[in-house]
Amino acid sequence: MQHIQVIIGSVRPGRIGDQIAGWIMQLAAGIPGLTFELIDLQDWYLPLDDEPHQPKSNPRYLHQHTTEWSKKIRAGHGYVFLTPQYNWGYPASLKNALDHLYHEWVGKRAVIVSYGHRGGVKAAEQLRQVLLGLHMHPAEAAPGLVLRPEILGADGRLLSVANAFADRADEIVAALSTLARSPATA
Repeated sequence: MQHIQVIIGSVRPGRIGDQIAGWIMQLAAGIPGLTFELIDLQDWYLPLDDEPHQPKSNPRYLHQHTTEWSKKIRAGHGYVFLTPQYNWGYPASLKNALDHLYHEWVGKRAVIVSYGHRGGVKAAEQLRQVLLGLHMHPAEAAPGLVLRPEILGADGRLLSVANAFADRADEIVAALSTLARSPATA
């Protein structure tokens, strides 16, 4: 079994990434050969640039939170990066989580699922470049979920994730299924 970690990239109050991640976890449950674990960056204390060494050149971490983050990420065979698009980019919280490590990401597969008022395409493109720089294998398919006013409540949260994105469920499952392949064919 391949262990896939679904990483919620936003830590903002009022975010909807947690709602979308829950729906992705439900969709993923039926994919053979894969197990899924939800990782919420909101639950991880990762101060900005607090390790004194570059993780690529010196992966000996001085802080317990980085060592624990490293251990968590090493346990994954692949990842689903769930990212909103903020000002045409992905959140600093996700970039910081990626930049805390290097070797733990190398050679692993990834799927990017983005969301935003235009589907988060710009954020996904930028994140893809960073994943390639980490020598990861991002899937070609990068589903983007469009946030339309009618799917959002007055509080900005999704009224029903399954209803809002029902037409994208098969695309999400197909993208997630690529994580069962070897990196060279993903």
